[in-house]
Amino acid sequence: MSTLRDVISAHTDLTSNSAAHLQRLVAEWQLLADLSFADFLLWGAVKDHPGRYVCLAQVRPTTGPTAYEEDQVGRILEGEDARHLDVAYTEGRIFREGDPVWRGDVAARHEAIPVRRRDRSQVIAVAARDTNLSDTRSPSHLELNYLKTADYLVQMLTDGGFPPPLLPGEPTTAPRIGDGLVRIGADGLVRYASPNALSAYRRMGVTGHLRDRDLAELTRSLPSSADVGADAARRIADALAGGTPRRKEIEAKGATVLMRALPLRPGGKAAGALVLVRDITEVRRLDRELVTKDATIREIHHRVKNNLQTVAALLRLQARRVGSPQARLSLEESVRRVASIALVHETLSQSSDESVGFDQIVDRVASMAVEVSVAESKVTLRREGTFGVLPSEYATPLVMVVNELIQNAVEHAYPPGQEGEVVIGVERDGDRFRVTVSDHGKGLPEGFRIADSTRLGLQIVHTLVTGELRGTIDMRPRAAGGTEAVVDFALA
Repeated sequence: MSTLRDVISAHTDLTSNSAAHLQRLVAEWQLLADLSFADFLLWGAVKDHPGRYVCLAQVRPTTGPTAYEEDQVGRILEGEDARHLDVAYTEGRIFREGDPVWRGDVAARHEAIPVRRRDRSQVIAVAARDTNLSDTRSPSHLELNYLKTADYLVQMLTDGGFPPPLLPGEPTTAPRIGDGLVRIGADGLVRYASPNALSAYRRMGVTGHLRDRDLAELTRSLPSSADVGADAARRIADALAGGTPRRKEIEAKGATVLMRALPLRPGGKAAGALVLVRDITEVRRLDRELVTKDATIREIHHRVKNNLQTVAALLRLQARRVGSPQARLSLEESVRRVASIALVHETLSQSSDESVGFDQIVDRVASMAVEVSVAESKVTLRREGTFGVLPSEYATPLVMVVNELIQNAVEHAYPPGQEGEVVIGVERDGDRFRVTVSDHGKGLPEGFRIADSTRLGLQIVHTLVTGELRGTIDMRPRAAGGTEAVVDFALA
């Protein structure tokens, strides 16, 4: 059982609302582990077995050594091993007493924190903070501030104030503590700023240190758009007031910083706010380059489409002036081939990547084939199955193949005036395709082989399938009468 919901369903009797709260906690608790330099394990009470607990989830710190080399999810504790969990779960208080626990050569300090929802006083689970004690050096100023902030959040965890409520449309990405951390007191003044946080603000034009400065006013005064600075300042003030504002990107002095503000209210009392910042200047620069590149590629496809349509118009004009019926027919076939390629480039010019929804292209090609067929033709076309999305390097040759096979069936399968149907079928299994164009017409000549055909259209089909698509094609009689052309290929 790999997911949190699976483990909860199999071992506990937690409600769906409680399970959703624990999922939000697991989505946020890397912050707790990194600030605490400790593993966090989430334990749930096993249904129908008082005093027995199952590990629902685990997160390791990125800032310190783990207390567990092996995965703990699914592990069951009971008896003396689960005493700290039982105290937190039944008494509803944080358990910090007890001697270090040894696992092999690793000694760990165990703490057990009752987890409550915002709307309930009942304990729904226990979060264990297990710290590897192998590193006994004196903590630095940064580590002391991290630990103090962690203690605030741990208290909020048991009060129901952490994790913050889920905001609709809120992105899952957020700054980590290693990106930059600022702790603000209840008065709005900076108590501590990590070196990375200081660097981020300096890139936005702040001079000097951040300590003892009003972060909201400092952010408001950044040399950025007035609305951006004021909005970011309002979010910091909102967090100080106990709110959970959305993340905000701040642009100033050519730098872009992602900011997230969280309230610190242990025991329901205002203790300030935690502001996480991440310098994403390079990320946004690359994003802008990609947007520019995508726009350029779409414009190229648009111009190629226009040029192909111009070529098709010139060929159409030339066909009207040619006296030879055979020459006119050849030019009209060229018009259809050029137009089918233009459809691919038209679709790519409207796409954000180099892939196209191929179904709409096939449907338009089929519609064109019916429109340009002889007036007395009563052939209808139908598509079965779906192509889905194809890369452009496959879409261009495939549309020409399908166009030629459709045109061949419309023109040669049924005598003029006879009703008939041509079916374009597609079977897709992952990256492998089987495309069939079939009819109920008069069938193939005796001994027909597509590789030996002298028709230009079929020669084009054979070359494109075996060359560009690196596949196979077979034209054969149908058991129920008529002809079917079967193309097999796979995306590389």
